[in-house]
Amino acid sequence: MFASRRAFGILLILVSACSFGLMPIFGTWAYRDGVDTQGLLLVRFGVAGLVMLAIMLWRGARWPRGRVLAGLALMGLAYTAQAFCYFSALRYASAAMAALLLYLYPVIVTVISALFLHERLRKRAMFALLLACVGLVLTIGNGAEGKLLGIAFGLATAFIYSGYILAGAKLTPKVGALPAASVVMIAAALALWTSTLFATPHWPQHGSGWLATGAIALVSTVVAIFTFLAGLDRLRAAEASTLSTLEPVVSVVLAACLLAEPLTALQWLGGAAILGAALLIALTPPLPAPE
Repeated sequence: MFASRRAFGILLILVSACSFGLMPIFGTWAYRDGVDTQGLLLVRFGVAGLVMLAIMLWRGARWPRGRVLAGLALMGLAYTAQAFCYFSALRYASAAMAALLLYLYPVIVTVISALFLHERLRKRAMFALLLACVGLVLTIGNGAEGKLLGIAFGLATAFIYSGYILAGAKLTPKVGALPAASVVMIAAALALWTSTLFATPHWPQHGSGWLATGAIALVSTVVAIFTFLAGLDRLRAAEASTLSTLEPVVSVVLAACLLAEPLTALQWLGGAAILGAALLIALTPPLPAPE
């Protein structure tokens, strides 16, 4: 029974990673059809928020309250900012580079935890930090020539997502994964619809653009989030994080095959270094904090 439960958990996390990994591909196709970042995110979080609301009502789950509710709502705003930076990065850099820069977040979380949460690092984790820095330099390569804005958005994505994860680690255990994710998605949707008071979104122009945008909402948001949470119920967090490193691999390979965005040999090496650093971070538990 335990083996089958764990195997199903692994399958769920792999499905989640592939679903998330498809997002930059869908995003690039949507942009080619005329949608802007605001319109894309409105569809993504609007659909996801409605689906999460329906599931919460169907299951009769309890909603968070008080400070926890406020904190999760702020996480929704942070998730909106992270998504805006990520999809903006796709406009100024390749899908492969955007995906790889995002995966600096395990390293950033580790550094923040060590500096501000007083977690001591093992030597293996410190080596991972160095490896990630080398990988970042190699991955960017000559990207600074005309792609500096895309790189800046990609790095901002990783930093914002790191803060989102640290906040989620504190708040999610207090209410459960489903209510927490529901509040985050709904708060993000409300924030984005409020933005239409100040700017008019551009929607896809053809059916193909709507399909790509809808796929981001259903496949790369709803399916990706639910399969990850379901898999996390069956696996340790470290195992889930390790399996999730498949996500940028899917993005990079599909970008090369479907979008004609091949990386140079040095960028492949840099990407491998970033993924290697993420794996080391996931597999290296922190030393206990000094008493």
